Order: sequence, then structure tokens, then C-alpha cells
Amino acid sequence: MEMAIGIRTSLGPSPRLPASANTYRNPREAPTSVCFFKEILGRRVSFPSLNSRGCSNPSARPRRTATRCSTTSTAKEAASVSKKKSMTRRDVRNIAIVAHVDHGKTTLVDAMLKQAKVFRDNQTVQERIMDSNDLERERGITILSKNTSISYKGTKINIIDTPGHSDFGGEVERVLNMVEGVLLVVDSVEGPMPQTRFVLKKALEFGHAVVVVVNKIDRPSARPDFVINSTFELFIELNATDEQCDFQVIYASGIKGKAGLSPDNLADDLGPLFEAILRCIPEPSINKDGPTQMLVSNTEYDEHKGKIAIGRLHAGVLQKGTEVKVCTSDDTCRFAKISELFVYENFGRVPVEQVQAGDICAVCGINDIMIGETIADKSSGKALPTIRVEEPTVRMSFSINTSPFVGREGKYVTSRNLRDRLYRELERNLAMKVEDGETSDTFIVSGRGTLHITILIENMRREGYEFMVGPPKVIKKYIDDKLLEPFEIATVELPEEYMGPVVELLGRRRGQMFDMQGVGSEGTSLIKYKIPTRGLLGMRNAILTVSRGTAVLNTVFDGYQPWAGDISTRDQGSLVAFEDGSTTSYALFSAQERGQLFISPGMGVYKGQIVGIHQRPGDLSLNVCKKKAATNIRSNKEQTVVLDSPLNYSLDDCIEYIQEDELVEVTPLSIRMCKNPKLYKKSIPDQSDNTINMIISVSHQIIKCL
Repeated sequence: MEMAIGIRTSLGPSPRLPASANTYRNPREAPTSVCFFKEILGRRVSFPSLNSRGCSNPSARPRRTATRCSTTSTAKEAASVSKKKSMTRRDVRNIAIVAHVDHGKTTLVDAMLKQAKVFRDNQTVQERIMDSNDLERERGITILSKNTSISYKGTKINIIDTPGHSDFGGEVERVLNMVEGVLLVVDSVEGPMPQTRFVLKKALEFGHAVVVVVNKIDRPSARPDFVINSTFELFIELNATDEQCDFQVIYASGIKGKAGLSPDNLADDLGPLFEAILRCIPEPSINKDGPTQMLVSNTEYDEHKGKIAIGRLHAGVLQKGTEVKVCTSDDTCRFAKISELFVYENFGRVPVEQVQAGDICAVCGINDIMIGETIADKSSGKALPTIRVEEPTVRMSFSINTSPFVGREGKYVTSRNLRDRLYRELERNLAMKVEDGETSDTFIVSGRGTLHITILIENMRREGYEFMVGPPKVIKKYIDDKLLEPFEIATVELPEEYMGPVVELLGRRRGQMFDMQGVGSEGTSLIKYKIPTRGLLGMRNAILTVSRGTAVLNTVFDGYQPWAGDISTRDQGSLVAFEDGSTTSYALFSAQERGQLFISPGMGVYKGQIVGIHQRPGDLSLNVCKKKAATNIRSNKEQTVVLDSPLNYSLDDCIEYIQEDELVEVTPLSIRMCKNPKLYKKSIPDQSDNTINMIISVSHQIIKCL
């Protein structure tokens, strides 16, 4: 009898499962599994196996044909207690779809909505329906968590689409309070990626049931056996229980709207996925007769309804027009009245008179509600444990615009406008922090990463704000008199021909490689590094340059470790405008020999503005507004001026480019870079000061001679 054995010890990760363990197609051929634990020398030993459905099943039997899905010990205890106190709602399932970026979460949700007949047959539906934000559609990523629901065989399935980028992990952490299970979407070629580890870790900590969806199974280089084995290893590394390791596997193609229990035999629709949700996701346990309790996990704002609180009702009943008590974690409460109630049906919100426990709803009428507060019964309500997210790792300074072009394009330019907008962001963005800076017009904004703060900058810019932003800096800590800094796991997927330059680049940024493997049959490799967050600042553009735009970089926070030493992130200086004015072709023709320019003829510039990249280390001031001298000498032929195309840097590129003594000027219509006047004047001595010092020294010499 064959048996797949996985051993996890305190000395290292578990060995990889053999691929043959995933090839059982007949339930009668599936091996009998034995699970037991021995606490000897701190070692945990387990013997999992894989059943005919492609998922590990510690309690499988040779003649068993039904599929047993993962349920956690926490869920079992809650279920046993609920039998005495309450009941379960069989007509509701609450799930969150989590995955690494670009693994197909939003596309899979699109297919689920279409097959659930959410839209009319003649209705025109755009791709990535859940990405309704303009920034999300432009960048092709999910930034905010969104709610929707579908009906399948009389059961309402509440679905939460979550971001996949590590910088928006706070969105994932807070919505996991509203669900009992997750769909973990994994790419059929890439397998588990850094963000897959992060979201799975959070789901396991909450004790949620997990259904693994191997997406994009129709790719030519798909390798489902490797992906399942790698995912099982990830469960073991994250100390999942045996019940959690008993996950159901569904193979799907989100773009085609197909799913199945086998990679070679997909159904014509997503029926197997819907059946797995009903079978494997636990029913919400409710206390119908208990006092009302609802933890606010998200908020939205409507011009007519005001602030809208979103969360799952844990106990009791919410009714429209009733008075409730809003409780916080520090036992401070206030009273409020519910003006309107909504539940999610299909792709929108539907007004209702009351909401039963176990459902996800939206509450209007409490304009000062905050994420993490509890809407409770007026007389006997108590606060639920508040939502806690991981601490930010990167900070940037925001200040008012001090350039000569201030007020030309922006609507909100004062420090009061900037302060109100930044502190208003904290109401829904729990992973971000805002502090007052050294001066009254400077504020320090901390976030999960550069992209996390850049999205805030872009939103403020589109709202009409005008301000300046400093370079990103990591948040350091001192523990036991030791300086620590954040480290991240960087995963780079690239063609093998560019492996050398990328490895050299990561090595200069203090990165340490710990894994390298091939990906599919497309001639690409996957390398993993542990690297300081400082080394990743400005890394994305550098990797794209050395790999000719073919590399894909993904990062996720790993933890705080000892200071890695000095890191040089930029070898070239900047070209700085010498005076105010309008650029001319004559001046730019001479300036382009010094490096690459950001500007074109006819643009307005000011003294101290960065107009290009110097080809050598150190900054260089030059005149880009000089005009050709007019003379009375006629020329038979005018000199032809040929200018190179200027570099078009986006907001993200500018944030990555600037260094300690530089700033980014952000306006609704323009993005400029300039030298920080406070630091730039110190680095370059004034000519008048040099003259005075020279006169004083000469005077001293004359006095000595006399």
C-alpha cells in the first residue's frame, strides 16, 4: 500500500509530497490515512494522504466516495456551543475570495455573477465588474474590498472580493471578520506566491474553512500536481490543523466560466464550485434571540445617505428605525438611530425592514461610525473585539506646495485642507497612520508600502488637492538596544537569459537568495529573495530596465531583522533648472547631451526643478530657458535642431526616483520633481558667503603682515 508521508519538525519545512500522491482517480485506490501526534522533543508528526478529489483527507477510507471538507476545531467548538444557545442559518453562506495579485479573483467573480443570472440577457456587462473604481480599472488591480451576493439552489452566497497586492493587506484582514470560509485562488502555473502565504495565514488564524481553487487550468503550461503539493506544504508551514489541511480542491478557468473536480474533466459551468461552497463552507452560527451585535468591518460614503456602515450581524435582529448603542473597545458607548437598512442581493443593495443574524448588511444613519466599532442592543449590548491589522512599514512626508506654480491648478492648497483630508482617510483605511510633522504644514503618512501611499496621493490629486511629497523611508525599530528594519520576501519571475543582471542588482541591494526554480515549460525562472525594504525602493524600474521589461516583481512583508547596512539606490544625479522661465529648443538641444530630459520645448520651469537625469553622479544646474542670440548676420541655412523624446515619468516612477533632498510636486494636472529648498541650499554653499569668507581671510593675512 502506498502512503504519502509529510513530517514537520522544528528543524525546517516539511518535505515535498510526491506527485504520484495526487494521481488517485478511483476512490477505491485511495490510500488509507493515519493521523496521530507525538510530542517528543518538540516534534509534530502527521501522515496526510490525498483523496480522489485531489485534496488531503486524514480520515479518508478506501471505500469512501463522499468528499469531506475542512472544518476547524474552532468552528466545531462554536457549532457545539451554538446547539445549546442558538442555531445555524442554512440559507446563507459568507465567503471571501483571496489570492495573490493577478491570479484571477475578480475574473472568477465575474463568471460567478453571470452564471447566477445576476444580469439581464440583453444587458451589456464590462469586464472586471467588481473593479468599479477608476484607479482600479486603469491599473488593472483591486484596491478596495467589495461585497456582492448570488443565489444558488435557494441559498444566498455573500461574496467579498479582496485585493491581491500586499500593500492592501489591511483590506483583507478586516473583511475576514464577516465570513466563515474563503476561496483561495491559486494560479495553475505559478502556484502559491508571497501574498498567497499572507492571506492564507490570516484565514487560518481566524479558523476559517478553505476551498482551494486552481485557476487558469487551461494554460498550456499548467502543472496542477505541483500546485496542489506546494499549497499543501504551505498549509503545513503555517501550522494548519489537520482539519484545515483537509481542503477541497476545485479546478477552474475563470475566463471561460468552467470548473471541475479534475483538471482533465471540467464541467460546462461553475456548478462544481457552487456545490463545493455549499458543502464545504460552514453555515453561520447565530444567536437569534440574543442582544444585537454587529461589528463594523467597512464603511462607505453616499452623498444622499451619508456614511454607510457594513458588517455581518452576529446576533439578534436589526430593524429599521430602532435606536441602538454604538460601543467601542474601551467601553465608551453612545446612542444612535438606524435610518435605513440594506442587504446585498446580486450586484446591488436592496432596502429591507429588518436583517436576521448571520447576514451581511449595510446600516445608514450613524454618521460618526468608525471601522472596528460595534452596533449593539440599546439596553444590554456589548462591544465585540475590535479589528487589528499589522503595523505599517513605510512613511512619507506630505507638505503644502511651496513652488512658484502654487495655486495654478489645485483647488485645495492650504495646510488645513491637507490635514483634514489626511485624517479623514484614517476613517476607512485602518492600515494607514497620520502624524503631525516637525512644522505646522508637514504631516507624516505611514502605510504598508509605497503603492499603498501612492494610491492615496493619486486619489487626492484627482479630488483637486495640491501638495508636495517627500521620498519614502522605512520605519525602524529599536529592540534591546538593537536597530531593526523591515525585511520583505521578493519573488521575481523572469526569462533565464536575464537572470545574471537581476541577481547582481538584487545582490547590491543586500538581498539574499533562498530559492530558485523553473516555472512551467515557457523558459522562465522564479527566484526568491529576502531583502530589506530599503533595497526595494526604486527597485521596480531598475529590474524592468535590466530585464527589458520582462520581469515580474512581487513582494510581501516578512518581519523586522537587524539593520543590513548602507544601500545605494541611485548612481546618477539630477539635472536641475538654473532659472525660472519657459524652455526653448535651443537650450534643450545643448542640455540633452548631459543626460535624459523630462521636459519638452515650451514648458514652464522654475529654479530648483528637476528637468532630467544626469549621466554622471552628482547634480548639475543648467539653463534650459536660454534663447538663441539674434544677430544681423544672415545665414544661408538655419541649424536643424533634433531633440530626443523626453522621459514620461508617472507618479509611481517619480516616487521611486527622488532621494533625500528631493520632493515630488503633485497637482491635479501635473507631476513635477524639485529639490527640497531646505536641504538643497545647505548642500550648495551660497556664492555671497564664499566671497565674504574670502575677504575675511585676506584681511587676516594683511593684518599679520603689518
